[in-house]
Amino acid sequence: MKRREFIALVGSAAATWPVVARAQQMRRIGVLLVTSEDDAESQVRIAAFEEGLNKLGWTVGRNIRIDYRWYRGETERARAAAAELLKLSPDVMVANANPATRVLQETTRDVPVVFTTVTDPVGSGFVQSLARPGGNITGFTNQPVEGAKFVELLKQIAPGVKRVSIMVGNSWSSDAIALSAEKAAPKFFVETTKVVVRDPSVIEPVLTALGNDPNGGLIIPGDTITSSNRQLIVKSAATHRIPSVYGFKFFATAGGLLSYGIDVTGQFLDATGYIDRILRGEKPADLPVQQPTKFSLVINLKTARRLGLTVPPTLLATADEVIE
Repeated sequence: MKRREFIALVGSAAATWPVVARAQQMRRIGVLLVTSEDDAESQVRIAAFEEGLNKLGWTVGRNIRIDYRWYRGETERARAAAAELLKLSPDVMVANANPATRVLQETTRDVPVVFTTVTDPVGSGFVQSLARPGGNITGFTNQPVEGAKFVELLKQIAPGVKRVSIMVGNSWSSDAIALSAEKAAPKFFVETTKVVVRDPSVIEPVLTALGNDPNGGLIIPGDTITSSNRQLIVKSAATHRIPSVYGFKFFATAGGLLSYGIDVTGQFLDATGYIDRILRGEKPADLPVQQPTKFSLVINLKTARRLGLTVPPTLLATADEVIE
């Protein structure tokens, strides 16, 4: 081989090396979100997720690709979306809430799964224990707030409330909160009623009836059904002038009066740390499930004024965030 031909051959091969290297470095993440694609909360979670990954050295288009799917709190939709994502051969999956985690547990035991906002992962059978998950699944829990706390907050911001409806969907944690609130109710001189929502069509009639009670109040701990329909709930509560307390910040952001609970967006940010460790070789079985250590109080002053409520200075002083 002539020297000129050898140099050309080597040069040609060298030119392909960076392309091959980039292809080898590209990793794939599948994300299954409980919200819908056009939900503003989806974009907030995605932004936090990608920002967290970027800080850890994972940049979309450079060394990772992220595929998103949304299941709107519907199990069958989650099952179809999970099948789509798994066909793309992801290196790791993110499951948002219990339904998505359940579906992925049923469909794969090989692909690592990091969950967020999951209630009782041990009791749900997702992991063997919090300290040692033991399988291909780990993540971050949604530690429920005691129902008594919701009743207390509702009475603080709306002292005239005497009857409280607790709206729950298909969540064990919401049922537990409702029971806790019922037990605590006599201490706050209120009566409680649990309203089970299996279909969104019952939401408006229930809130219309509640709005006819001048001393009525509403507690929504938050689950896949109520969270997916929060715009309807918040709008109806405002229309019927119902003082309401919610379990997640995105209710207050949407116009709800007050929320108290974990930082869901923060969990997506936290999840990036586990994803980074998994992509670098660690196993979900060895990464302990983490529980929230902080609960945030968010007060929507604009909504309070519309309802004719004056927020006590003592309650306002304890708020982590105030929406003007």
